[in-house]
Amino acid sequence: MIERIKALVGDSQVLINEELNKYTTFKVGGPCKALVLIKTEDLLLKVINLLKENKEAFFVIGNGSNLLISDKGYDGYVLKLEGDFLDIKSEGEEIIAGAGAILSKVCILAKEKGLSGLEFAYGIPGTVGGAIVMNAGAYDGEMSFVVSSVKMLDLDGSIKTFSNSEMEFSYRNSILKHKEYIVLSVTYKLVKKDEKEILDKMNDFLERRREKQPLNFPSAGSTFKRPKDNFAGKLIMEAGLKGKRVGGACVSEKHAGFIVNDEGACAKDISDLMKFVIKEVKNKFDIELEPEVIKIGEFD
Repeated sequence: MIERIKALVGDSQVLINEELNKYTTFKVGGPCKALVLIKTEDLLLKVINLLKENKEAFFVIGNGSNLLISDKGYDGYVLKLEGDFLDIKSEGEEIIAGAGAILSKVCILAKEKGLSGLEFAYGIPGTVGGAIVMNAGAYDGEMSFVVSSVKMLDLDGSIKTFSNSEMEFSYRNSILKHKEYIVLSVTYKLVKKDEKEILDKMNDFLERRREKQPLNFPSAGSTFKRPKDNFAGKLIMEAGLKGKRVGGACVSEKHAGFIVNDEGACAKDISDLMKFVIKEVKNKFDIELEPEVIKIGEFD
Protein backbone atom coordinates (compact mmCIF):
# COMPACT_ATOMS: atom_id res chain seq x y z
CA MET A 1 0.00 0.00 0.00
CA ILE A 2 2.75 2.46 0.94
CA GLU A 3 4.56 1.82 -2.34
CA ARG A 4 1.35 2.47 -4.27
CA ILE A 5 0.81 5.75 -2.43
CA LYS A 6 4.43 6.74 -3.12
CA ALA A 7 3.85 6.07 -6.81
CA LEU A 8 1.04 8.62 -6.72
CA VAL A 9 2.51 11.43 -4.61
CA GLY A 10 6.27 10.78 -4.66
CA ASP A 11 8.63 9.07 -2.20
CA SER A 12 9.47 12.24 -0.26
CA GLN A 13 5.78 12.92 0.42
CA VAL A 14 5.22 9.71 2.41
CA LEU A 15 6.60 9.53 5.96
CA ILE A 16 6.38 5.95 7.23
CA ASN A 17 5.57 5.28 10.91
CA GLU A 18 5.61 9.01 11.52
CA GLU A 19 5.15 10.10 15.15
CA LEU A 20 2.08 12.30 15.34
CA ASN A 21 3.21 14.30 18.38
CA LYS A 22 4.96 16.58 15.86
CA TYR A 23 1.60 17.51 14.33
CA THR A 24 -0.62 18.35 17.32
CA THR A 25 -0.61 21.40 19.57
CA PHE A 26 -0.83 19.08 22.62
CA LYS A 27 2.55 17.62 21.46
CA VAL A 28 1.40 14.05 22.12
CA GLY A 29 0.50 11.08 19.94
CA GLY A 30 2.11 7.88 18.69
CA PRO A 31 2.87 6.77 15.14
CA CYS A 32 0.58 6.23 12.17
CA LYS A 33 1.15 3.79 9.29
CA ALA A 34 2.25 6.76 7.21
CA LEU A 35 1.78 10.50 7.02
CA VAL A 36 1.05 11.51 3.42
CA LEU A 37 1.70 15.09 2.28
CA ILE A 38 -0.79 16.00 -0.46
CA LYS A 39 -0.46 19.04 -2.69
CA THR A 40 -3.42 18.98 -5.10
CA GLU A 41 -7.13 18.11 -5.16
CA ASP A 42 -6.48 15.50 -7.85
CA LEU A 43 -3.88 13.69 -5.73
CA LEU A 44 -6.12 13.87 -2.67
CA LEU A 45 -8.92 12.15 -4.58
CA LYS A 46 -6.58 9.47 -5.94
CA VAL A 47 -5.07 8.69 -2.54
CA ILE A 48 -8.48 8.54 -0.86
CA ASN A 49 -9.83 6.23 -3.58
CA LEU A 50 -6.83 3.93 -3.12
CA LEU A 51 -7.27 3.83 0.67
CA LYS A 52 -11.01 3.22 0.41
CA GLU A 53 -10.59 0.43 -2.14
CA ASN A 54 -8.26 -1.33 0.28
CA LYS A 55 -10.42 -0.57 3.35
CA GLU A 56 -7.61 1.39 5.01
CA ALA A 57 -8.46 3.87 7.76
CA PHE A 58 -7.45 7.50 7.26
CA PHE A 59 -8.12 11.03 8.40
CA VAL A 60 -7.09 14.50 7.29
CA ILE A 61 -5.08 16.61 9.71
CA GLY A 62 -4.74 20.38 9.78
CA ASN A 63 -2.69 22.09 12.48
CA GLY A 64 -3.72 19.42 15.02
CA SER A 65 -5.02 22.15 17.33
CA ASN A 66 -8.17 20.30 18.38
CA LEU A 67 -6.90 16.71 18.50
CA LEU A 68 -5.79 14.30 21.20
CA ILE A 69 -4.06 11.39 19.50
CA SER A 70 -3.48 8.17 21.44
CA ASP A 71 -0.03 7.23 22.70
CA LYS A 72 -0.52 4.01 20.74
CA GLY A 73 -0.85 6.09 17.60
CA TYR A 74 -3.30 5.59 14.78
CA ASP A 75 -3.70 2.34 12.85
CA GLY A 76 -4.16 4.05 9.52
CA TYR A 77 -2.97 6.84 7.25
CA VAL A 78 -2.90 10.55 8.02
CA LEU A 79 -3.30 12.98 5.12
CA LYS A 80 -1.82 16.45 5.53
CA LEU A 81 -2.83 19.10 3.00
CA GLU A 82 -0.04 21.23 1.55
CA GLY A 83 0.78 22.85 -1.82
CA ASP A 84 -2.38 24.23 -3.44
CA PHE A 85 -4.25 23.82 -0.17
CA LEU A 86 -2.16 26.63 1.38
CA ASP A 87 -3.20 29.24 -1.20
CA ILE A 88 -4.96 32.41 -0.01
CA LYS A 89 -6.27 35.11 -2.37
CA SER A 90 -8.67 38.05 -2.32
CA GLU A 91 -11.38 38.94 -4.82
CA GLY A 92 -13.26 42.14 -4.05
CA GLU A 93 -14.76 41.74 -0.58
CA GLU A 94 -14.10 38.00 -0.50
CA ILE A 95 -11.13 35.93 0.66
CA ILE A 96 -10.70 32.43 -0.79
CA ALA A 97 -8.42 30.17 1.25
CA GLY A 98 -7.28 26.57 0.90
CA ALA A 99 -8.19 24.15 3.68
CA GLY A 100 -4.57 23.77 4.80
CA ALA A 101 -3.91 27.50 5.18
CA ILE A 102 -3.21 28.75 8.70
CA LEU A 103 -6.13 30.86 9.92
CA SER A 104 -3.95 33.70 11.23
CA LYS A 105 -2.43 34.14 7.74
CA VAL A 106 -5.93 34.52 6.30
CA CYS A 107 -6.63 37.19 8.92
CA ILE A 108 -3.44 39.07 7.98
CA LEU A 109 -4.33 39.10 4.27
CA ALA A 110 -7.84 40.32 5.11
CA LYS A 111 -6.34 43.16 7.16
CA GLU A 112 -3.95 44.10 4.33
CA LYS A 113 -6.89 44.29 1.92
CA GLY A 114 -8.96 46.38 4.36
CA LEU A 115 -11.51 43.59 4.87
CA SER A 116 -13.17 43.20 8.26
CA GLY A 117 -14.96 40.26 9.87
CA LEU A 118 -12.16 37.82 10.66
CA GLU A 119 -10.50 39.79 13.46
CA PHE A 120 -11.88 37.39 16.10
CA ALA A 121 -9.97 34.51 14.49
CA TYR A 122 -6.54 36.14 14.74
CA GLY A 123 -4.57 33.95 17.14
CA ILE A 124 -6.75 30.85 16.80
CA PRO A 125 -4.02 28.23 16.12
CA GLY A 126 -5.83 26.19 13.49
CA THR A 127 -6.22 25.80 9.76
CA VAL A 128 -9.05 26.98 7.55
CA GLY A 129 -10.45 23.46 7.20
CA GLY A 130 -10.28 22.61 10.88
CA ALA A 131 -11.98 25.88 11.81
CA ILE A 132 -14.89 25.04 9.52
CA VAL A 133 -15.35 21.53 10.96
CA MET A 134 -15.90 22.88 14.47
CA ASN A 135 -17.28 26.32 13.54
CA ALA A 136 -14.40 27.83 15.49
CA GLY A 137 -15.04 31.06 17.30
CA ALA A 138 -13.88 33.54 19.92
CA TYR A 139 -14.85 36.95 21.31
CA ASP A 140 -18.44 36.80 20.07
CA GLY A 141 -17.39 35.84 16.54
CA GLU A 142 -17.47 32.50 14.76
CA MET A 143 -16.90 31.05 11.29
CA SER A 144 -20.62 30.93 10.51
CA PHE A 145 -20.73 34.75 10.62
CA VAL A 146 -18.22 35.21 7.78
CA VAL A 147 -18.31 32.06 5.63
CA SER A 148 -20.00 32.49 2.25
CA SER A 149 -19.40 28.99 0.89
CA VAL A 150 -17.30 25.86 1.42
CA LYS A 151 -15.89 23.69 -1.36
CA MET A 152 -15.75 20.06 -0.21
CA LEU A 153 -14.89 16.59 -1.42
CA ASP A 154 -17.49 13.90 -0.90
CA LEU A 155 -15.92 10.51 -0.22
CA ASP A 156 -17.75 9.17 -3.26
CA GLY A 157 -15.34 11.34 -5.28
CA SER A 158 -17.56 14.30 -6.18
CA ILE A 159 -16.70 17.92 -5.41
CA LYS A 160 -19.53 20.06 -4.04
CA THR A 161 -19.88 23.66 -2.95
CA PHE A 162 -22.08 24.25 0.10
CA SER A 163 -23.63 27.60 0.99
CA ASN A 164 -23.46 28.91 4.55
CA SER A 165 -26.95 27.60 5.34
CA GLU A 166 -26.14 24.16 3.91
CA MET A 167 -23.18 23.86 6.31
CA GLU A 168 -25.59 23.44 9.27
CA PHE A 169 -23.45 25.61 11.53
CA SER A 170 -24.22 25.76 15.23
CA TYR A 171 -22.13 26.21 18.37
CA ARG A 172 -18.84 24.32 17.74
CA ASN A 173 -20.63 22.22 15.16
CA SER A 174 -21.19 21.84 11.42
CA ILE A 175 -22.38 19.28 8.88
CA LEU A 176 -18.82 17.90 8.92
CA LYS A 177 -19.35 16.46 12.39
CA HIS A 178 -21.84 13.90 11.05
CA LYS A 179 -21.25 13.69 7.28
CA GLU A 180 -18.12 12.45 5.51
CA TYR A 181 -16.82 15.45 3.58
CA ILE A 182 -13.33 16.91 3.36
CA VAL A 183 -12.92 20.68 3.18
CA LEU A 184 -10.95 21.82 0.11
CA SER A 185 -11.34 25.60 0.33
CA VAL A 186 -13.45 28.28 1.96
CA THR A 187 -14.81 31.60 0.68
CA TYR A 188 -15.27 34.33 3.30
CA LYS A 189 -17.55 37.31 2.71
CA LEU A 190 -16.13 40.33 4.53
CA VAL A 191 -16.75 44.08 4.64
CA LYS A 192 -14.54 47.04 3.80
CA LYS A 193 -13.08 48.95 6.74
CA ASP A 194 -10.05 51.04 7.61
CA GLU A 195 -6.92 48.86 7.84
CA LYS A 196 -5.75 50.50 11.08
CA GLU A 197 -9.13 49.89 12.71
CA ILE A 198 -8.93 46.21 11.71
CA LEU A 199 -5.34 45.91 12.99
CA ASP A 200 -6.23 47.55 16.32
CA LYS A 201 -9.05 45.05 16.82
CA MET A 202 -6.80 42.10 15.92
CA ASN A 203 -4.12 43.27 18.34
CA ASP A 204 -6.69 43.81 21.09
CA PHE A 205 -7.99 40.24 20.74
CA LEU A 206 -4.43 38.87 20.64
CA GLU A 207 -3.48 40.78 23.78
CA ARG A 208 -6.57 39.45 25.58
CA ARG A 209 -5.52 35.90 24.66
CA ARG A 210 -2.01 36.49 26.02
CA GLU A 211 -3.38 37.90 29.28
CA LYS A 212 -5.98 35.20 29.94
CA GLN A 213 -4.79 32.00 28.26
CA PRO A 214 -1.81 29.73 29.01
CA LEU A 215 -0.21 30.18 25.59
CA ASN A 216 3.23 29.20 26.91
CA PHE A 217 2.14 25.56 27.35
CA PRO A 218 1.10 22.97 24.73
CA SER A 219 -2.69 22.62 24.73
CA ALA A 220 -5.65 22.28 22.40
CA GLY A 221 -7.19 25.59 23.43
CA SER A 222 -10.47 25.36 25.32
CA THR A 223 -10.74 21.72 26.36
CA PHE A 224 -14.52 21.68 26.87
CA LYS A 225 -17.48 23.22 25.11
CA ARG A 226 -19.38 25.98 26.86
CA PRO A 227 -22.37 24.51 28.74
CA LYS A 228 -25.73 26.22 28.26
CA ASP A 229 -25.97 29.41 30.35
CA ASN A 230 -22.58 28.78 31.93
CA PHE A 231 -18.83 28.58 31.31
CA ALA A 232 -16.65 25.48 31.52
CA GLY A 233 -13.69 27.35 33.03
CA LYS A 234 -15.89 28.88 35.74
CA LEU A 235 -17.36 25.50 36.71
CA ILE A 236 -13.95 23.84 36.80
CA MET A 237 -12.51 26.65 38.93
CA GLU A 238 -15.49 26.55 41.34
CA ALA A 239 -15.02 22.79 41.64
CA GLY A 240 -11.55 23.56 43.01
CA LEU A 241 -9.74 21.92 40.12
CA LYS A 242 -7.32 24.66 39.10
CA GLY A 243 -3.86 23.11 39.19
CA LYS A 244 -5.21 19.54 39.37
CA ARG A 245 -2.67 17.18 37.82
CA VAL A 246 -2.56 13.72 36.30
CA GLY A 247 1.01 12.87 35.37
CA GLY A 248 2.32 15.68 33.18
CA ALA A 249 -1.14 17.07 32.40
CA CYS A 250 -2.55 19.96 34.41
CA VAL A 251 -5.66 22.12 34.66
CA SER A 252 -4.17 25.53 33.94
CA GLU A 253 -3.73 27.88 36.89
CA LYS A 254 -4.20 30.78 34.47
CA HIS A 255 -7.46 29.60 32.86
CA ALA A 256 -9.30 26.55 34.24
CA GLY A 257 -10.92 25.88 30.87
CA PHE A 258 -7.55 24.74 29.52
CA ILE A 259 -5.84 21.43 30.18
CA VAL A 260 -2.16 21.85 29.35
CA ASN A 261 0.83 19.60 28.74
CA ASP A 262 2.88 20.93 31.62
CA GLU A 263 5.62 18.37 32.19
CA GLY A 264 5.95 15.94 29.28
CA ALA A 265 2.40 14.60 29.50
CA CYS A 266 1.32 11.63 27.46
CA ALA A 267 -2.08 11.41 25.79
CA LYS A 268 -3.36 9.11 28.55
CA ASP A 269 -2.52 11.73 31.20
CA ILE A 270 -4.58 14.31 29.34
CA SER A 271 -7.45 11.91 28.68
CA ASP A 272 -7.56 10.77 32.31
CA LEU A 273 -7.54 14.36 33.56
CA MET A 274 -10.38 15.24 31.19
CA LYS A 275 -12.42 12.32 32.56
CA PHE A 276 -11.69 13.38 36.15
CA VAL A 277 -12.75 16.98 35.49
CA ILE A 278 -15.99 15.83 33.82
CA LYS A 279 -16.79 13.55 36.77
CA GLU A 280 -16.07 16.20 39.42
CA VAL A 281 -18.09 18.93 37.69
CA LYS A 282 -20.98 16.49 37.23
CA ASN A 283 -20.86 15.51 40.92
CA LYS A 284 -20.77 19.09 42.16
CA PHE A 285 -23.09 20.89 39.74
CA ASP A 286 -24.98 18.14 37.89
CA ILE A 287 -23.63 19.56 34.62
CA GLU A 288 -22.03 17.25 32.07
CA LEU A 289 -19.08 18.92 30.37
CA GLU A 290 -18.64 17.94 26.74
CA PRO A 291 -15.10 17.80 25.32
CA GLU A 292 -14.24 20.17 22.52
CA VAL A 293 -11.12 18.09 21.88
CA ILE A 294 -11.48 15.16 19.45
CA LYS A 295 -9.83 11.88 20.44
CA ILE A 296 -8.11 9.80 17.76
CA GLY A 297 -7.00 6.19 18.30
CA GLU A 298 -7.37 3.83 21.26
CA PHE A 299 -7.69 5.08 24.85
CA ASP A 300 -8.07 2.84 27.89
